[in-house]
Amino acid sequence: MLMARASLAAFRRERFERGVLLHTSHSGLEYGRYFRSLTNRNIRTVFMLHDLIPLTHAEYCRPGVRETHQERMRVALGHAAGVIANSQATLDSLSEQARHSGWPLPKSVVARLASGVPVAEPGERPIAEPYFVMLGTIEPRKNHWLLLHVWRRLVETLGARAPKLVVVGRRGWECENVVDMLERCAALRGVVIEEADCSDARLHNYLHHAQALLFPSFVEGYGMPLAEALAMQVPVIASDLSVFHEIAGDIPDYLDPLDGPGWIARIQDYASPGSVRRANQLGRIKGFREPTWQQHFEVVDQFIEGLL
Repeated sequence: MLMARASLAAFRRERFERGVLLHTSHSGLEYGRYFRSLTNRNIRTVFMLHDLIPLTHAEYCRPGVRETHQERMRVALGHAAGVIANSQATLDSLSEQARHSGWPLPKSVVARLASGVPVAEPGERPIAEPYFVMLGTIEPRKNHWLLLHVWRRLVETLGARAPKLVVVGRRGWECENVVDMLERCAALRGVVIEEADCSDARLHNYLHHAQALLFPSFVEGYGMPLAEALAMQVPVIASDLSVFHEIAGDIPDYLDPLDGPGWIARIQDYASPGSVRRANQLGRIKGFREPTWQQHFEVVDQFIEGLL
């Protein structure tokens, strides 16, 4: 035990000529002592920023998260040698918050994330009727509430001809109204299918045969399901968010996340066998260039080397 403590103490005193720590999580960024100890050992810290949602849209987060995230950004920006953002939209949000709060903004770069969808042969169609997929943890900013009301209207209007909706994702926080709809709305029974524990293989098979992925979020730092679906040549109907345009350009069909009638009309269109809109998007998808991990790490490596 004494030898172990002595070795650990010696390691903590060691200084590095070209030391860099890449911190890929938001967790722990609020601890200034952590950053100071790295600086004392000549270690530069680079942190990966995923989003500023707790600051820009605190209403969609748990109580207290805004204050914690604000302290994380304040401490991290005061000590970090560099920032790697997952999107230009995230970096722009950080720049605005830094300007507003008087925080220093270190050197920064955007390194987009790859979806990592494995190449696999699709299985049998899981649902005979036309269906759509919504993917993500059930939480307020994902806007499940809108889609469930859209589906109730579709059932009221179309009856047995209404398409189905597969909701893939676990139940999160402050989503009681969505849970009430899933559990107690009689019109949605058998039409909306909840998949809380869906394997990757099952998810990809759902996506492969779907009419489209639906992505009606109010705010996103990146939006991995968008990249995953387009990489699989699956159409997407998404909220009109700048980060989605950054990732996918004009390929998806975009709608305001509050435009209920617009979502109803677009879903009905995509559910029909001869949908021209869907066929047009399938044509546009051929031009999608998915970000790759090789590109991501080339940007990261060059950025870190530049800091040294």
